[in-house]
Amino acid sequence: QVQLVESGGGLVQAGGSLRLSCAASGSIFSINVMGWYRQAPGKQRELVATINSGGSTNYADSVKGRFTISRDNAKNMVYLQMNSLKPEDTAVYYCNLKLYGASYWGQGTQVTVSS
Repeated sequence: QVQLVESGGGLVQAGGSLRLSCAASGSIFSINVMGWYRQAPGKQRELVATINSGGSTNYADSVKGRFTISRDNAKNMVYLQMNSLKPEDTAVYYCNLKLYGASYWGQGTQVTVSS
């Protein structure tokens, strides 16, 4: 059983920054991919960024240069540093863990960027 708990969302003005955190617990193994996805009202859930256990990262074009994903394997944590936030970044952000063909999700954390 895997549990993911996100934290760090909130309300911020355009141009501001937020840092999201995700704590993973349960049957976590070292070889996995962790990531962040987001879902805005009326839209499909979309990839924001992923990072594998070796540290290789992948970003959506819309966040490249503004967001940075990182992880602490010893603590089973993944982070998303979000800078230069835009109103279009407003969404519920979900932590995701992919492990041996299974995909696990957190409950989500709301990020709202005001203009």
